[in-house]
Amino acid sequence: MALLFIGSFGDLWLNTLLPTGSTVKWYHEVAAVPSFRRAFTASLFVAVMTSIACVVIGLPLAYAVFRAHDPRVRAAARVLYQLPVALPALVLAFGFILVFSSDTLPWLGSIWLLIAGHIVLGLPYFLQTVVADMQRLGLRTLEDAAESLGSTAPQRFFHIVLPALRHSVLSGLIIVAALSIGEFQFSNLVSGFLNRTYPVVLLQAFYGATGFACAATVILLTLALTASVTGALSARGAARFSAAGGKR
Repeated sequence: MALLFIGSFGDLWLNTLLPTGSTVKWYHEVAAVPSFRRAFTASLFVAVMTSIACVVIGLPLAYAVFRAHDPRVRAAARVLYQLPVALPALVLAFGFILVFSSDTLPWLGSIWLLIAGHIVLGLPYFLQTVVADMQRLGLRTLEDAAESLGSTAPQRFFHIVLPALRHSVLSGLIIVAALSIGEFQFSNLVSGFLNRTYPVVLLQAFYGATGFACAATVILLTLALTASVTGALSARGAARFSAAGGKR
């Protein structure tokens, strides 16, 4: 990573340990290429839509798994929603190609199909994060106490569950966004030419100048590191919230 960063500011890098000269022209060139700008926008759009869908789908699903009384139901649900983690992204992509390249469902190459695949890949991580925090924070006890005071199910969900999970939801979303932005294998096979994500377009940078490839890669690394740092800060906030709740 350090060499990539150094190389992105090097003027010439041929048969030497470090590049010679210094310049920022490579970043200007990356920003000037339309395919890179379009791919960067597409990656951000896919990541945002995937995160929104994970909240809409994952939060009620995580709550249903957490509130299930039968432990066998909870165990079966965990196995089902963790299956995409064990499934290689290439296998998922080939399945999408077989199903959505037919005359009945000719959606291969659309950005919405790409988003759907990213949801399948990212939802297990969001669910695991939220369900684990539900158990750690002891939400069942808090809900039982609120129910004994006459609160309804919607009141308990919106006034107890959601406020307690705000840090874990944010952590889960950052994981989903980071996975979506950096995902290559599935996107490379399923995305259309106009909907290619940044990692897919990044591959063509290595057929040009070394400094250009380094600058394009540093941009992707910056996005991933930003998500990682934000996730670490969010996890730290969640730990403080849990500790404060325990003291009360």
